[in-house]
Amino acid sequence: MKKITLLFLIFIANTTIAQEKMMTDKGIINFEASVPFFEEVKAINQKTYCVLVTKTGEITCWAIIKNFQFERNLMEEHFNKNYMQSHRFPKATFKGIIEKFDLKNINSTANEYLIKGKITMHGKSKKIIVIGTIKKGAQGIELISNFPLNTDDFKIEIPFIVRSKISKNVNTQLYCVLQ
Repeated sequence: MKKITLLFLIFIANTTIAQEKMMTDKGIINFEASVPFFEEVKAINQKTYCVLVTKTGEITCWAIIKNFQFERNLMEEHFNKNYMQSHRFPKATFKGIIEKFDLKNINSTANEYLIKGKITMHGKSKKIIVIGTIKKGAQGIELISNFPLNTDDFKIEIPFIVRSKISKNVNTQLYCVLQ
């Protein structure tokens, strides 16, 4: 009887803990660093991880740099080898908090929230504040955020020969469905 009770309590505890966190490993990060009149510079990562602690609004996202895919293989190779040095800095992370987050207030109407935190990439960290749109969707909680990043903030060097063809200001978009 004691064993059955213990198993039951462990099951209830795990269920309760699981409900406090929502997550995905299928988040999407898009970025674009294009300059007018030159070849488009953009990539997508469809394997972004994101975890939301629903009680506190704490959010953590991370992406493996090598998972960014470009239209042209040569761009992808230069991105990993020369710019992001993905062999030395294999992932980018964001840890922050969604201000005034309350799961009870999330419904099918999209609402904007301030998200404050620290992004770490290429061995450098920077505090950022972004606006995120959150709503309840058919598959879970949808989070969308658009924000700029500057390559100088992360000491990402763009070689002189292509400096005029790649923007230092990178438009970034995150899309996650947390379950």
